Order: sequence, then C-alpha cells, then structure tokens
Amino acid sequence: MIASIAKALPLLQELQRLGINDTQVLDVMSQIPRELFLPPTLTHKAWENNALPIGQGQTLSQPYTVARMTELLLAHLPVPASSATVLEIGTGSGYQTAVLAHLFGQICSVERINSLKFQAKRRLNHLDCHNVKLRYGDGWEGWASKGPYHAIIVTAAPTSVPQALLEQLSEGGCLLIPVGNEQQSLTLYQKHNDTIQQTVIEEANFVPLIPGELQ
Repeated sequence: MIASIAKALPLLQELQRLGINDTQVLDVMSQIPRELFLPPTLTHKAWENNALPIGQGQTLSQPYTVARMTELLLAHLPVPASSATVLEIGTGSGYQTAVLAHLFGQICSVERINSLKFQAKRRLNHLDCHNVKLRYGDGWEGWASKGPYHAIIVTAAPTSVPQALLEQLSEGGCLLIPVGNEQQSLTLYQKHNDTIQQTVIEEANFVPLIPGELQ
C-alpha cells in the first residue's frame, strides 16, 4: 500500500520549507499512507502537518516532528543506517515505527498500552515491515536484552532522562528524547568513551512518558 504522491506533495513542500532536507526521509514519508494510522473519522486530516489524537490519551505525532527526529538519527549514527539497530520508546500508532523500518536495519519498539501495540502490529504487518520487533512494556526500562542500540528515539517526554536508556546505547550511539514537563526540549545524547555528551536541539511538545504503569 503506497500513499498518493498527489496527496503527499503539499505536506512534503511544507516540510522542506520548515528545513527538512534529507531526501530519504521525505521519500519514505511520501510513500507511507498516514491515514492508515488514524481513526476513520480523522483520515481526511492525514496529510496535514498536525498532531492528531489516536485514543488512550495518545497522539499521532506531527509530520514535521517525525521527519525532524528521523533526520537527526540518520545524521548521528555510528554505523550505516542499513546495519543500525534502533530502539523506539512509544510505539503509539506505529507511524514513526514504519518510517524507521524503511530506513534502518532493525527496529525494536516498546509500548505501554497493549491495545495500541496490537493495532500497531497489525498496521506494520500490512505494510510488510518485517524488520520490527514490538514489546508491551515500560519505556523507562528500555529493552536491554535486544541492545545495545546504535540509536534510541523516544516519542514521549519524561521529566528526566531514564538512566536505563543511556546504559543501552552502544559506543558512539545516540539517544534522541524530549525532556521536561510543561516546557520540553528535544535533546540529543551521544555516547563516546563511556561519557555522555548532551545537545539541546529545539523546543518540543509531547505526551508524557509515564513510568511503570502498563495498560
């Protein structure tokens, strides 16, 4: 199932205007049918540059956010993308997962709401994303048995960075995560010689990353 280029074109032009320059990211996002990840009542808004509700108090991230975070991961990998193992915290609808699956070697994704994980698995299977492993669990704990990871992307905001995620980075690996409560900052952490370097990227607005509470 491939998205209509005609539908996608205005959004792609908007993303480029906002500074998204990676042609791989833009190409993948033009091909994945974003409407597949939305409730039927919202599919007509699929190609707008807005975050949209998917139930359970969760949202489908704004396309700019998906593109920006994916572009940043690609730019800071210690290995070629095709051989990279990526951990995603917050599977949600599975849309960001699908984008990652088209660009990176292996995706491991953790979701604390079991019904969302089930729906995401169905969608990803439908799109033949067979390089994805899903887990129902606490995102604060990561997924240690599948690590270490070349990159970790977190699509919900903790009040502080989970130590477990930093520990699951490979040498040279990067963690991209929004941090904060009312005021959030998208922040990049990179591991070099067992030290962590921190770079604040930009302001962010994500749902909270809730520890320990599974649904």
